[in-house]
Amino acid sequence: MSKKRDILIVIFSTIIFTFLFHREDLGLNLFIFETIFFAWLLYSKRLQFKTRNQITVALAFITTSIATVVTHSVFSYFINYLMLVVFVGLLIYPQVKSLLNAFRISIISFFKSQIFFLESLLSTKVKGKNFGSYIWKFRMFFIPLIIIIIFIAIYSGSNPVFNDLVSSFLSFISESLLAIFKNFDFLVVFTLIVGLVISNFMYIIISNNYIENEDLKATDSLVRVKKSIKRIFSITALKNEYKAGVFLLIVLNVLLLIVNCIDLNIVWFNFQWDGYFLKQFVHEGTYLLILSILISIALVLYFFRGNLNFYQNNKLLRVLSYVWIIQNAILTLSVFVRNYRYIDYFALAYKRIGVILFLLLVLYGLYTVFVKVKDKKSAFYLFRVNAYALFIVLVFSSFINWDGLIAKYNFNNANKSFLHLNYMATLSDKALPHLDKPIEELDEIYKIQQEKFPFEEEFMRPFEYRQIINNRKKEFKTEWESKSFLEWNYAEYVAYKALFGY
Repeated sequence: MSKKRDILIVIFSTIIFTFLFHREDLGLNLFIFETIFFAWLLYSKRLQFKTRNQITVALAFITTSIATVVTHSVFSYFINYLMLVVFVGLLIYPQVKSLLNAFRISIISFFKSQIFFLESLLSTKVKGKNFGSYIWKFRMFFIPLIIIIIFIAIYSGSNPVFNDLVSSFLSFISESLLAIFKNFDFLVVFTLIVGLVISNFMYIIISNNYIENEDLKATDSLVRVKKSIKRIFSITALKNEYKAGVFLLIVLNVLLLIVNCIDLNIVWFNFQWDGYFLKQFVHEGTYLLILSILISIALVLYFFRGNLNFYQNNKLLRVLSYVWIIQNAILTLSVFVRNYRYIDYFALAYKRIGVILFLLLVLYGLYTVFVKVKDKKSAFYLFRVNAYALFIVLVFSSFINWDGLIAKYNFNNANKSFLHLNYMATLSDKALPHLDKPIEELDEIYKIQQEKFPFEEEFMRPFEYRQIINNRKKEFKTEWESKSFLEWNYAEYVAYKALFGY
């Protein structure tokens, strides 16, 4: 493709972007913009669905694009952008084995595409000369202009009359510029720039030979590396590392067994609610346990990173690693139970849902570490399969209206779980149908809450909550009815219909 054609396509895309997004909230416009991009890829035959990864990521990109219209959440927009980045990486290098490498290729291409566009623009011929040469000619005026400004400043400081003349002239220039740009829409310039940057990224393909070769050479299975040092020293070093690993894993397994036994007793089977916020039990405790699980995975990866995999007498280390992985899986389930206890008493929130999704990925990650040790897999295998797992979880979770789910669950369980009205009042507009409760129901919930959760801290009362929701309903009605077709989204449409019935 020629540079001139590249520039024309990018400029055309920038104009479309500006038309769709200038002074418009995100909604149907993003889906339209991405549909145009996808249609162009099919028309230009840049997307040919030759590999499994390319087909999967293309479907994920389309799916998350639809999800932005369906759920209209910051999360779904973020996931859609993430899928776009990976998708562009697959367009650049369709044969990529790892989605992480596709992501890396795409990120580097993002910056290189901006430089490529500027270089192409400057090298464009205008009346037989490069466009950049016209700009370059103005360099001769730069230094004289600075010198002139310096002398004006000197003369102004030394001569009051000259200073008044300069001040009057500058005031005239300032007023003239204000008059000229009084009705100028600077936001359209900002939208154009954003559109240009995004269009460069989407339409200008910049390959990365280094990462592509790295991906091409990578394999799922470990290959034994024969070191060019005396064999006796190599075997001795391997034995020492083996002994250190066995000692460390024996001690850590004993420690973790004690922790797991304690958790099984007080978390799983004999848990008792003591009337406090469970801060130490859940917040700090959960995050520290998650950190310990990640460090545990790193330890196993360290000991089985190289030739220790092929050491003939490594059976004990392997068994200890399997026990260590299984114990960490039990610890992960304990963290899940902790989170479940917290949800049972304090209902749903973003972080608690995030912990659930994260723990699912951790369990899968532990399974892949087990496979790595058992089948002598490489670190590349681990990163590849776990990136795929993360990819799948993110795509599916982007289709869920989390705010609506939280609001519905928390009110439905208000008779047994703490209902934090301060938090509920901050959920997005699409959750308003579930947040809109009559004052009688709110008062009844408040009485139950006071009896079940006699906290010293003062929380929002039903009357104050009701006022906030009523005001939000009015604002939402006004905002929705003023939205253009380009800002339409299904989540708020359903909320509007449920609240106002038309």
